Amino acid sequence: MKKIVLTGGGTAGHVTPNIALLPRLKELGYEIHYIGSYDGIEKRLIEDFNIPYYGISTGKLRRYFDPKNFTDPFRILKGYSDAKKILKQLKPDIVFSKGGFVSVPVVRAAASQKIPCIIHESDMTPGLANKLCIPVARKVCCNFPETLSCLPADKAVLTGSPIRGELTQGNRISALNLCGFTANKPVIMVVGGSSGAAAINKAVRQALPKLLDDFQVVHLCGKDKIDNLLLNVEGYKQFEYLKEELKDIFAMADIVISRAGANAICELLALHKPNILIPLPAASSRGDQILNARSFESQGFSIVIDEDYLTENLLVEKVQELYCNRQSFVDNMRRSQQKNAIETIVSLIEESIKRK
Repeated sequence: MKKIVLTGGGTAGHVTPNIALLPRLKELGYEIHYIGSYDGIEKRLIEDFNIPYYGISTGKLRRYFDPKNFTDPFRILKGYSDAKKILKQLKPDIVFSKGGFVSVPVVRAAASQKIPCIIHESDMTPGLANKLCIPVARKVCCNFPETLSCLPADKAVLTGSPIRGELTQGNRISALNLCGFTANKPVIMVVGGSSGAAAINKAVRQALPKLLDDFQVVHLCGKDKIDNLLLNVEGYKQFEYLKEELKDIFAMADIVISRAGANAICELLALHKPNILIPLPAASSRGDQILNARSFESQGFSIVIDEDYLTENLLVEKVQELYCNRQSFVDNMRRSQQKNAIETIVSLIEESIKRK
């Protein structure tokens, strides 16, 4: 039996593409194992799939000053040692990494044992974790055509992002019942990422009186971000985070307001959902979401709002613009060439094992 180790974590975006690969890998008879951090979001997401999970010590890689910069290198070294022991025990045929700081010790440990590694970069430009993994990777998968120029030519493969098949199988009626919505009024879905987005939450809630005139709003606001004062507002439903019901919410949504994390926007593309992207500002990130959003905007998939200029009035204006022109956005997304990511990535995995 072929054996694969998946790794990646820190945010849901570094886990859900791995989850999307599971059904196909199981169909092909792979024995699947997962290496992540001791208590990260990846552990909570993976535990539903009955896959052996191994926790290792992790340390975050930061470009800015933080007292933890003095201690985290030791955690990373311990994580490398932890990963070597686990890999020596499992003896996998290959490692597939979705990135995030937890992946660095795993990929590096695998390379030290001559285990081939394939990594996936979701954003327009490689993050620091993947930059440390690229030199020892067999192949580097990416989402955007623009990314190919940032990667070694002999390793780069444009694959798109693996999308969970169940997301395409949602039931609109189930979501309407879950939210208590009516079927004759359009629905806005608001999602700010697995931990929520304070600026988006604030703007949406301020704009509710105007939005609810024409729309119903389902709001995935993040852990501990529910506003108890708005629990009984008709046409407005809040959730911290959804798993099984997410596919139904997508099926119900007419338009989406979202951050611009690469995996999130690739899901919107695959589902042909007209969207407004509000990327994480450069001051709070390395600017990858801004690049992602501008790429989607240039391809006619999205409307982009700069968070620094986000107001309730601008949000309402752009929502109306998007909804009125929604079909043109859908048509552009249907013409996209970023398809069959799962089959492309699994083929790379199979080829690498044969070469080994």
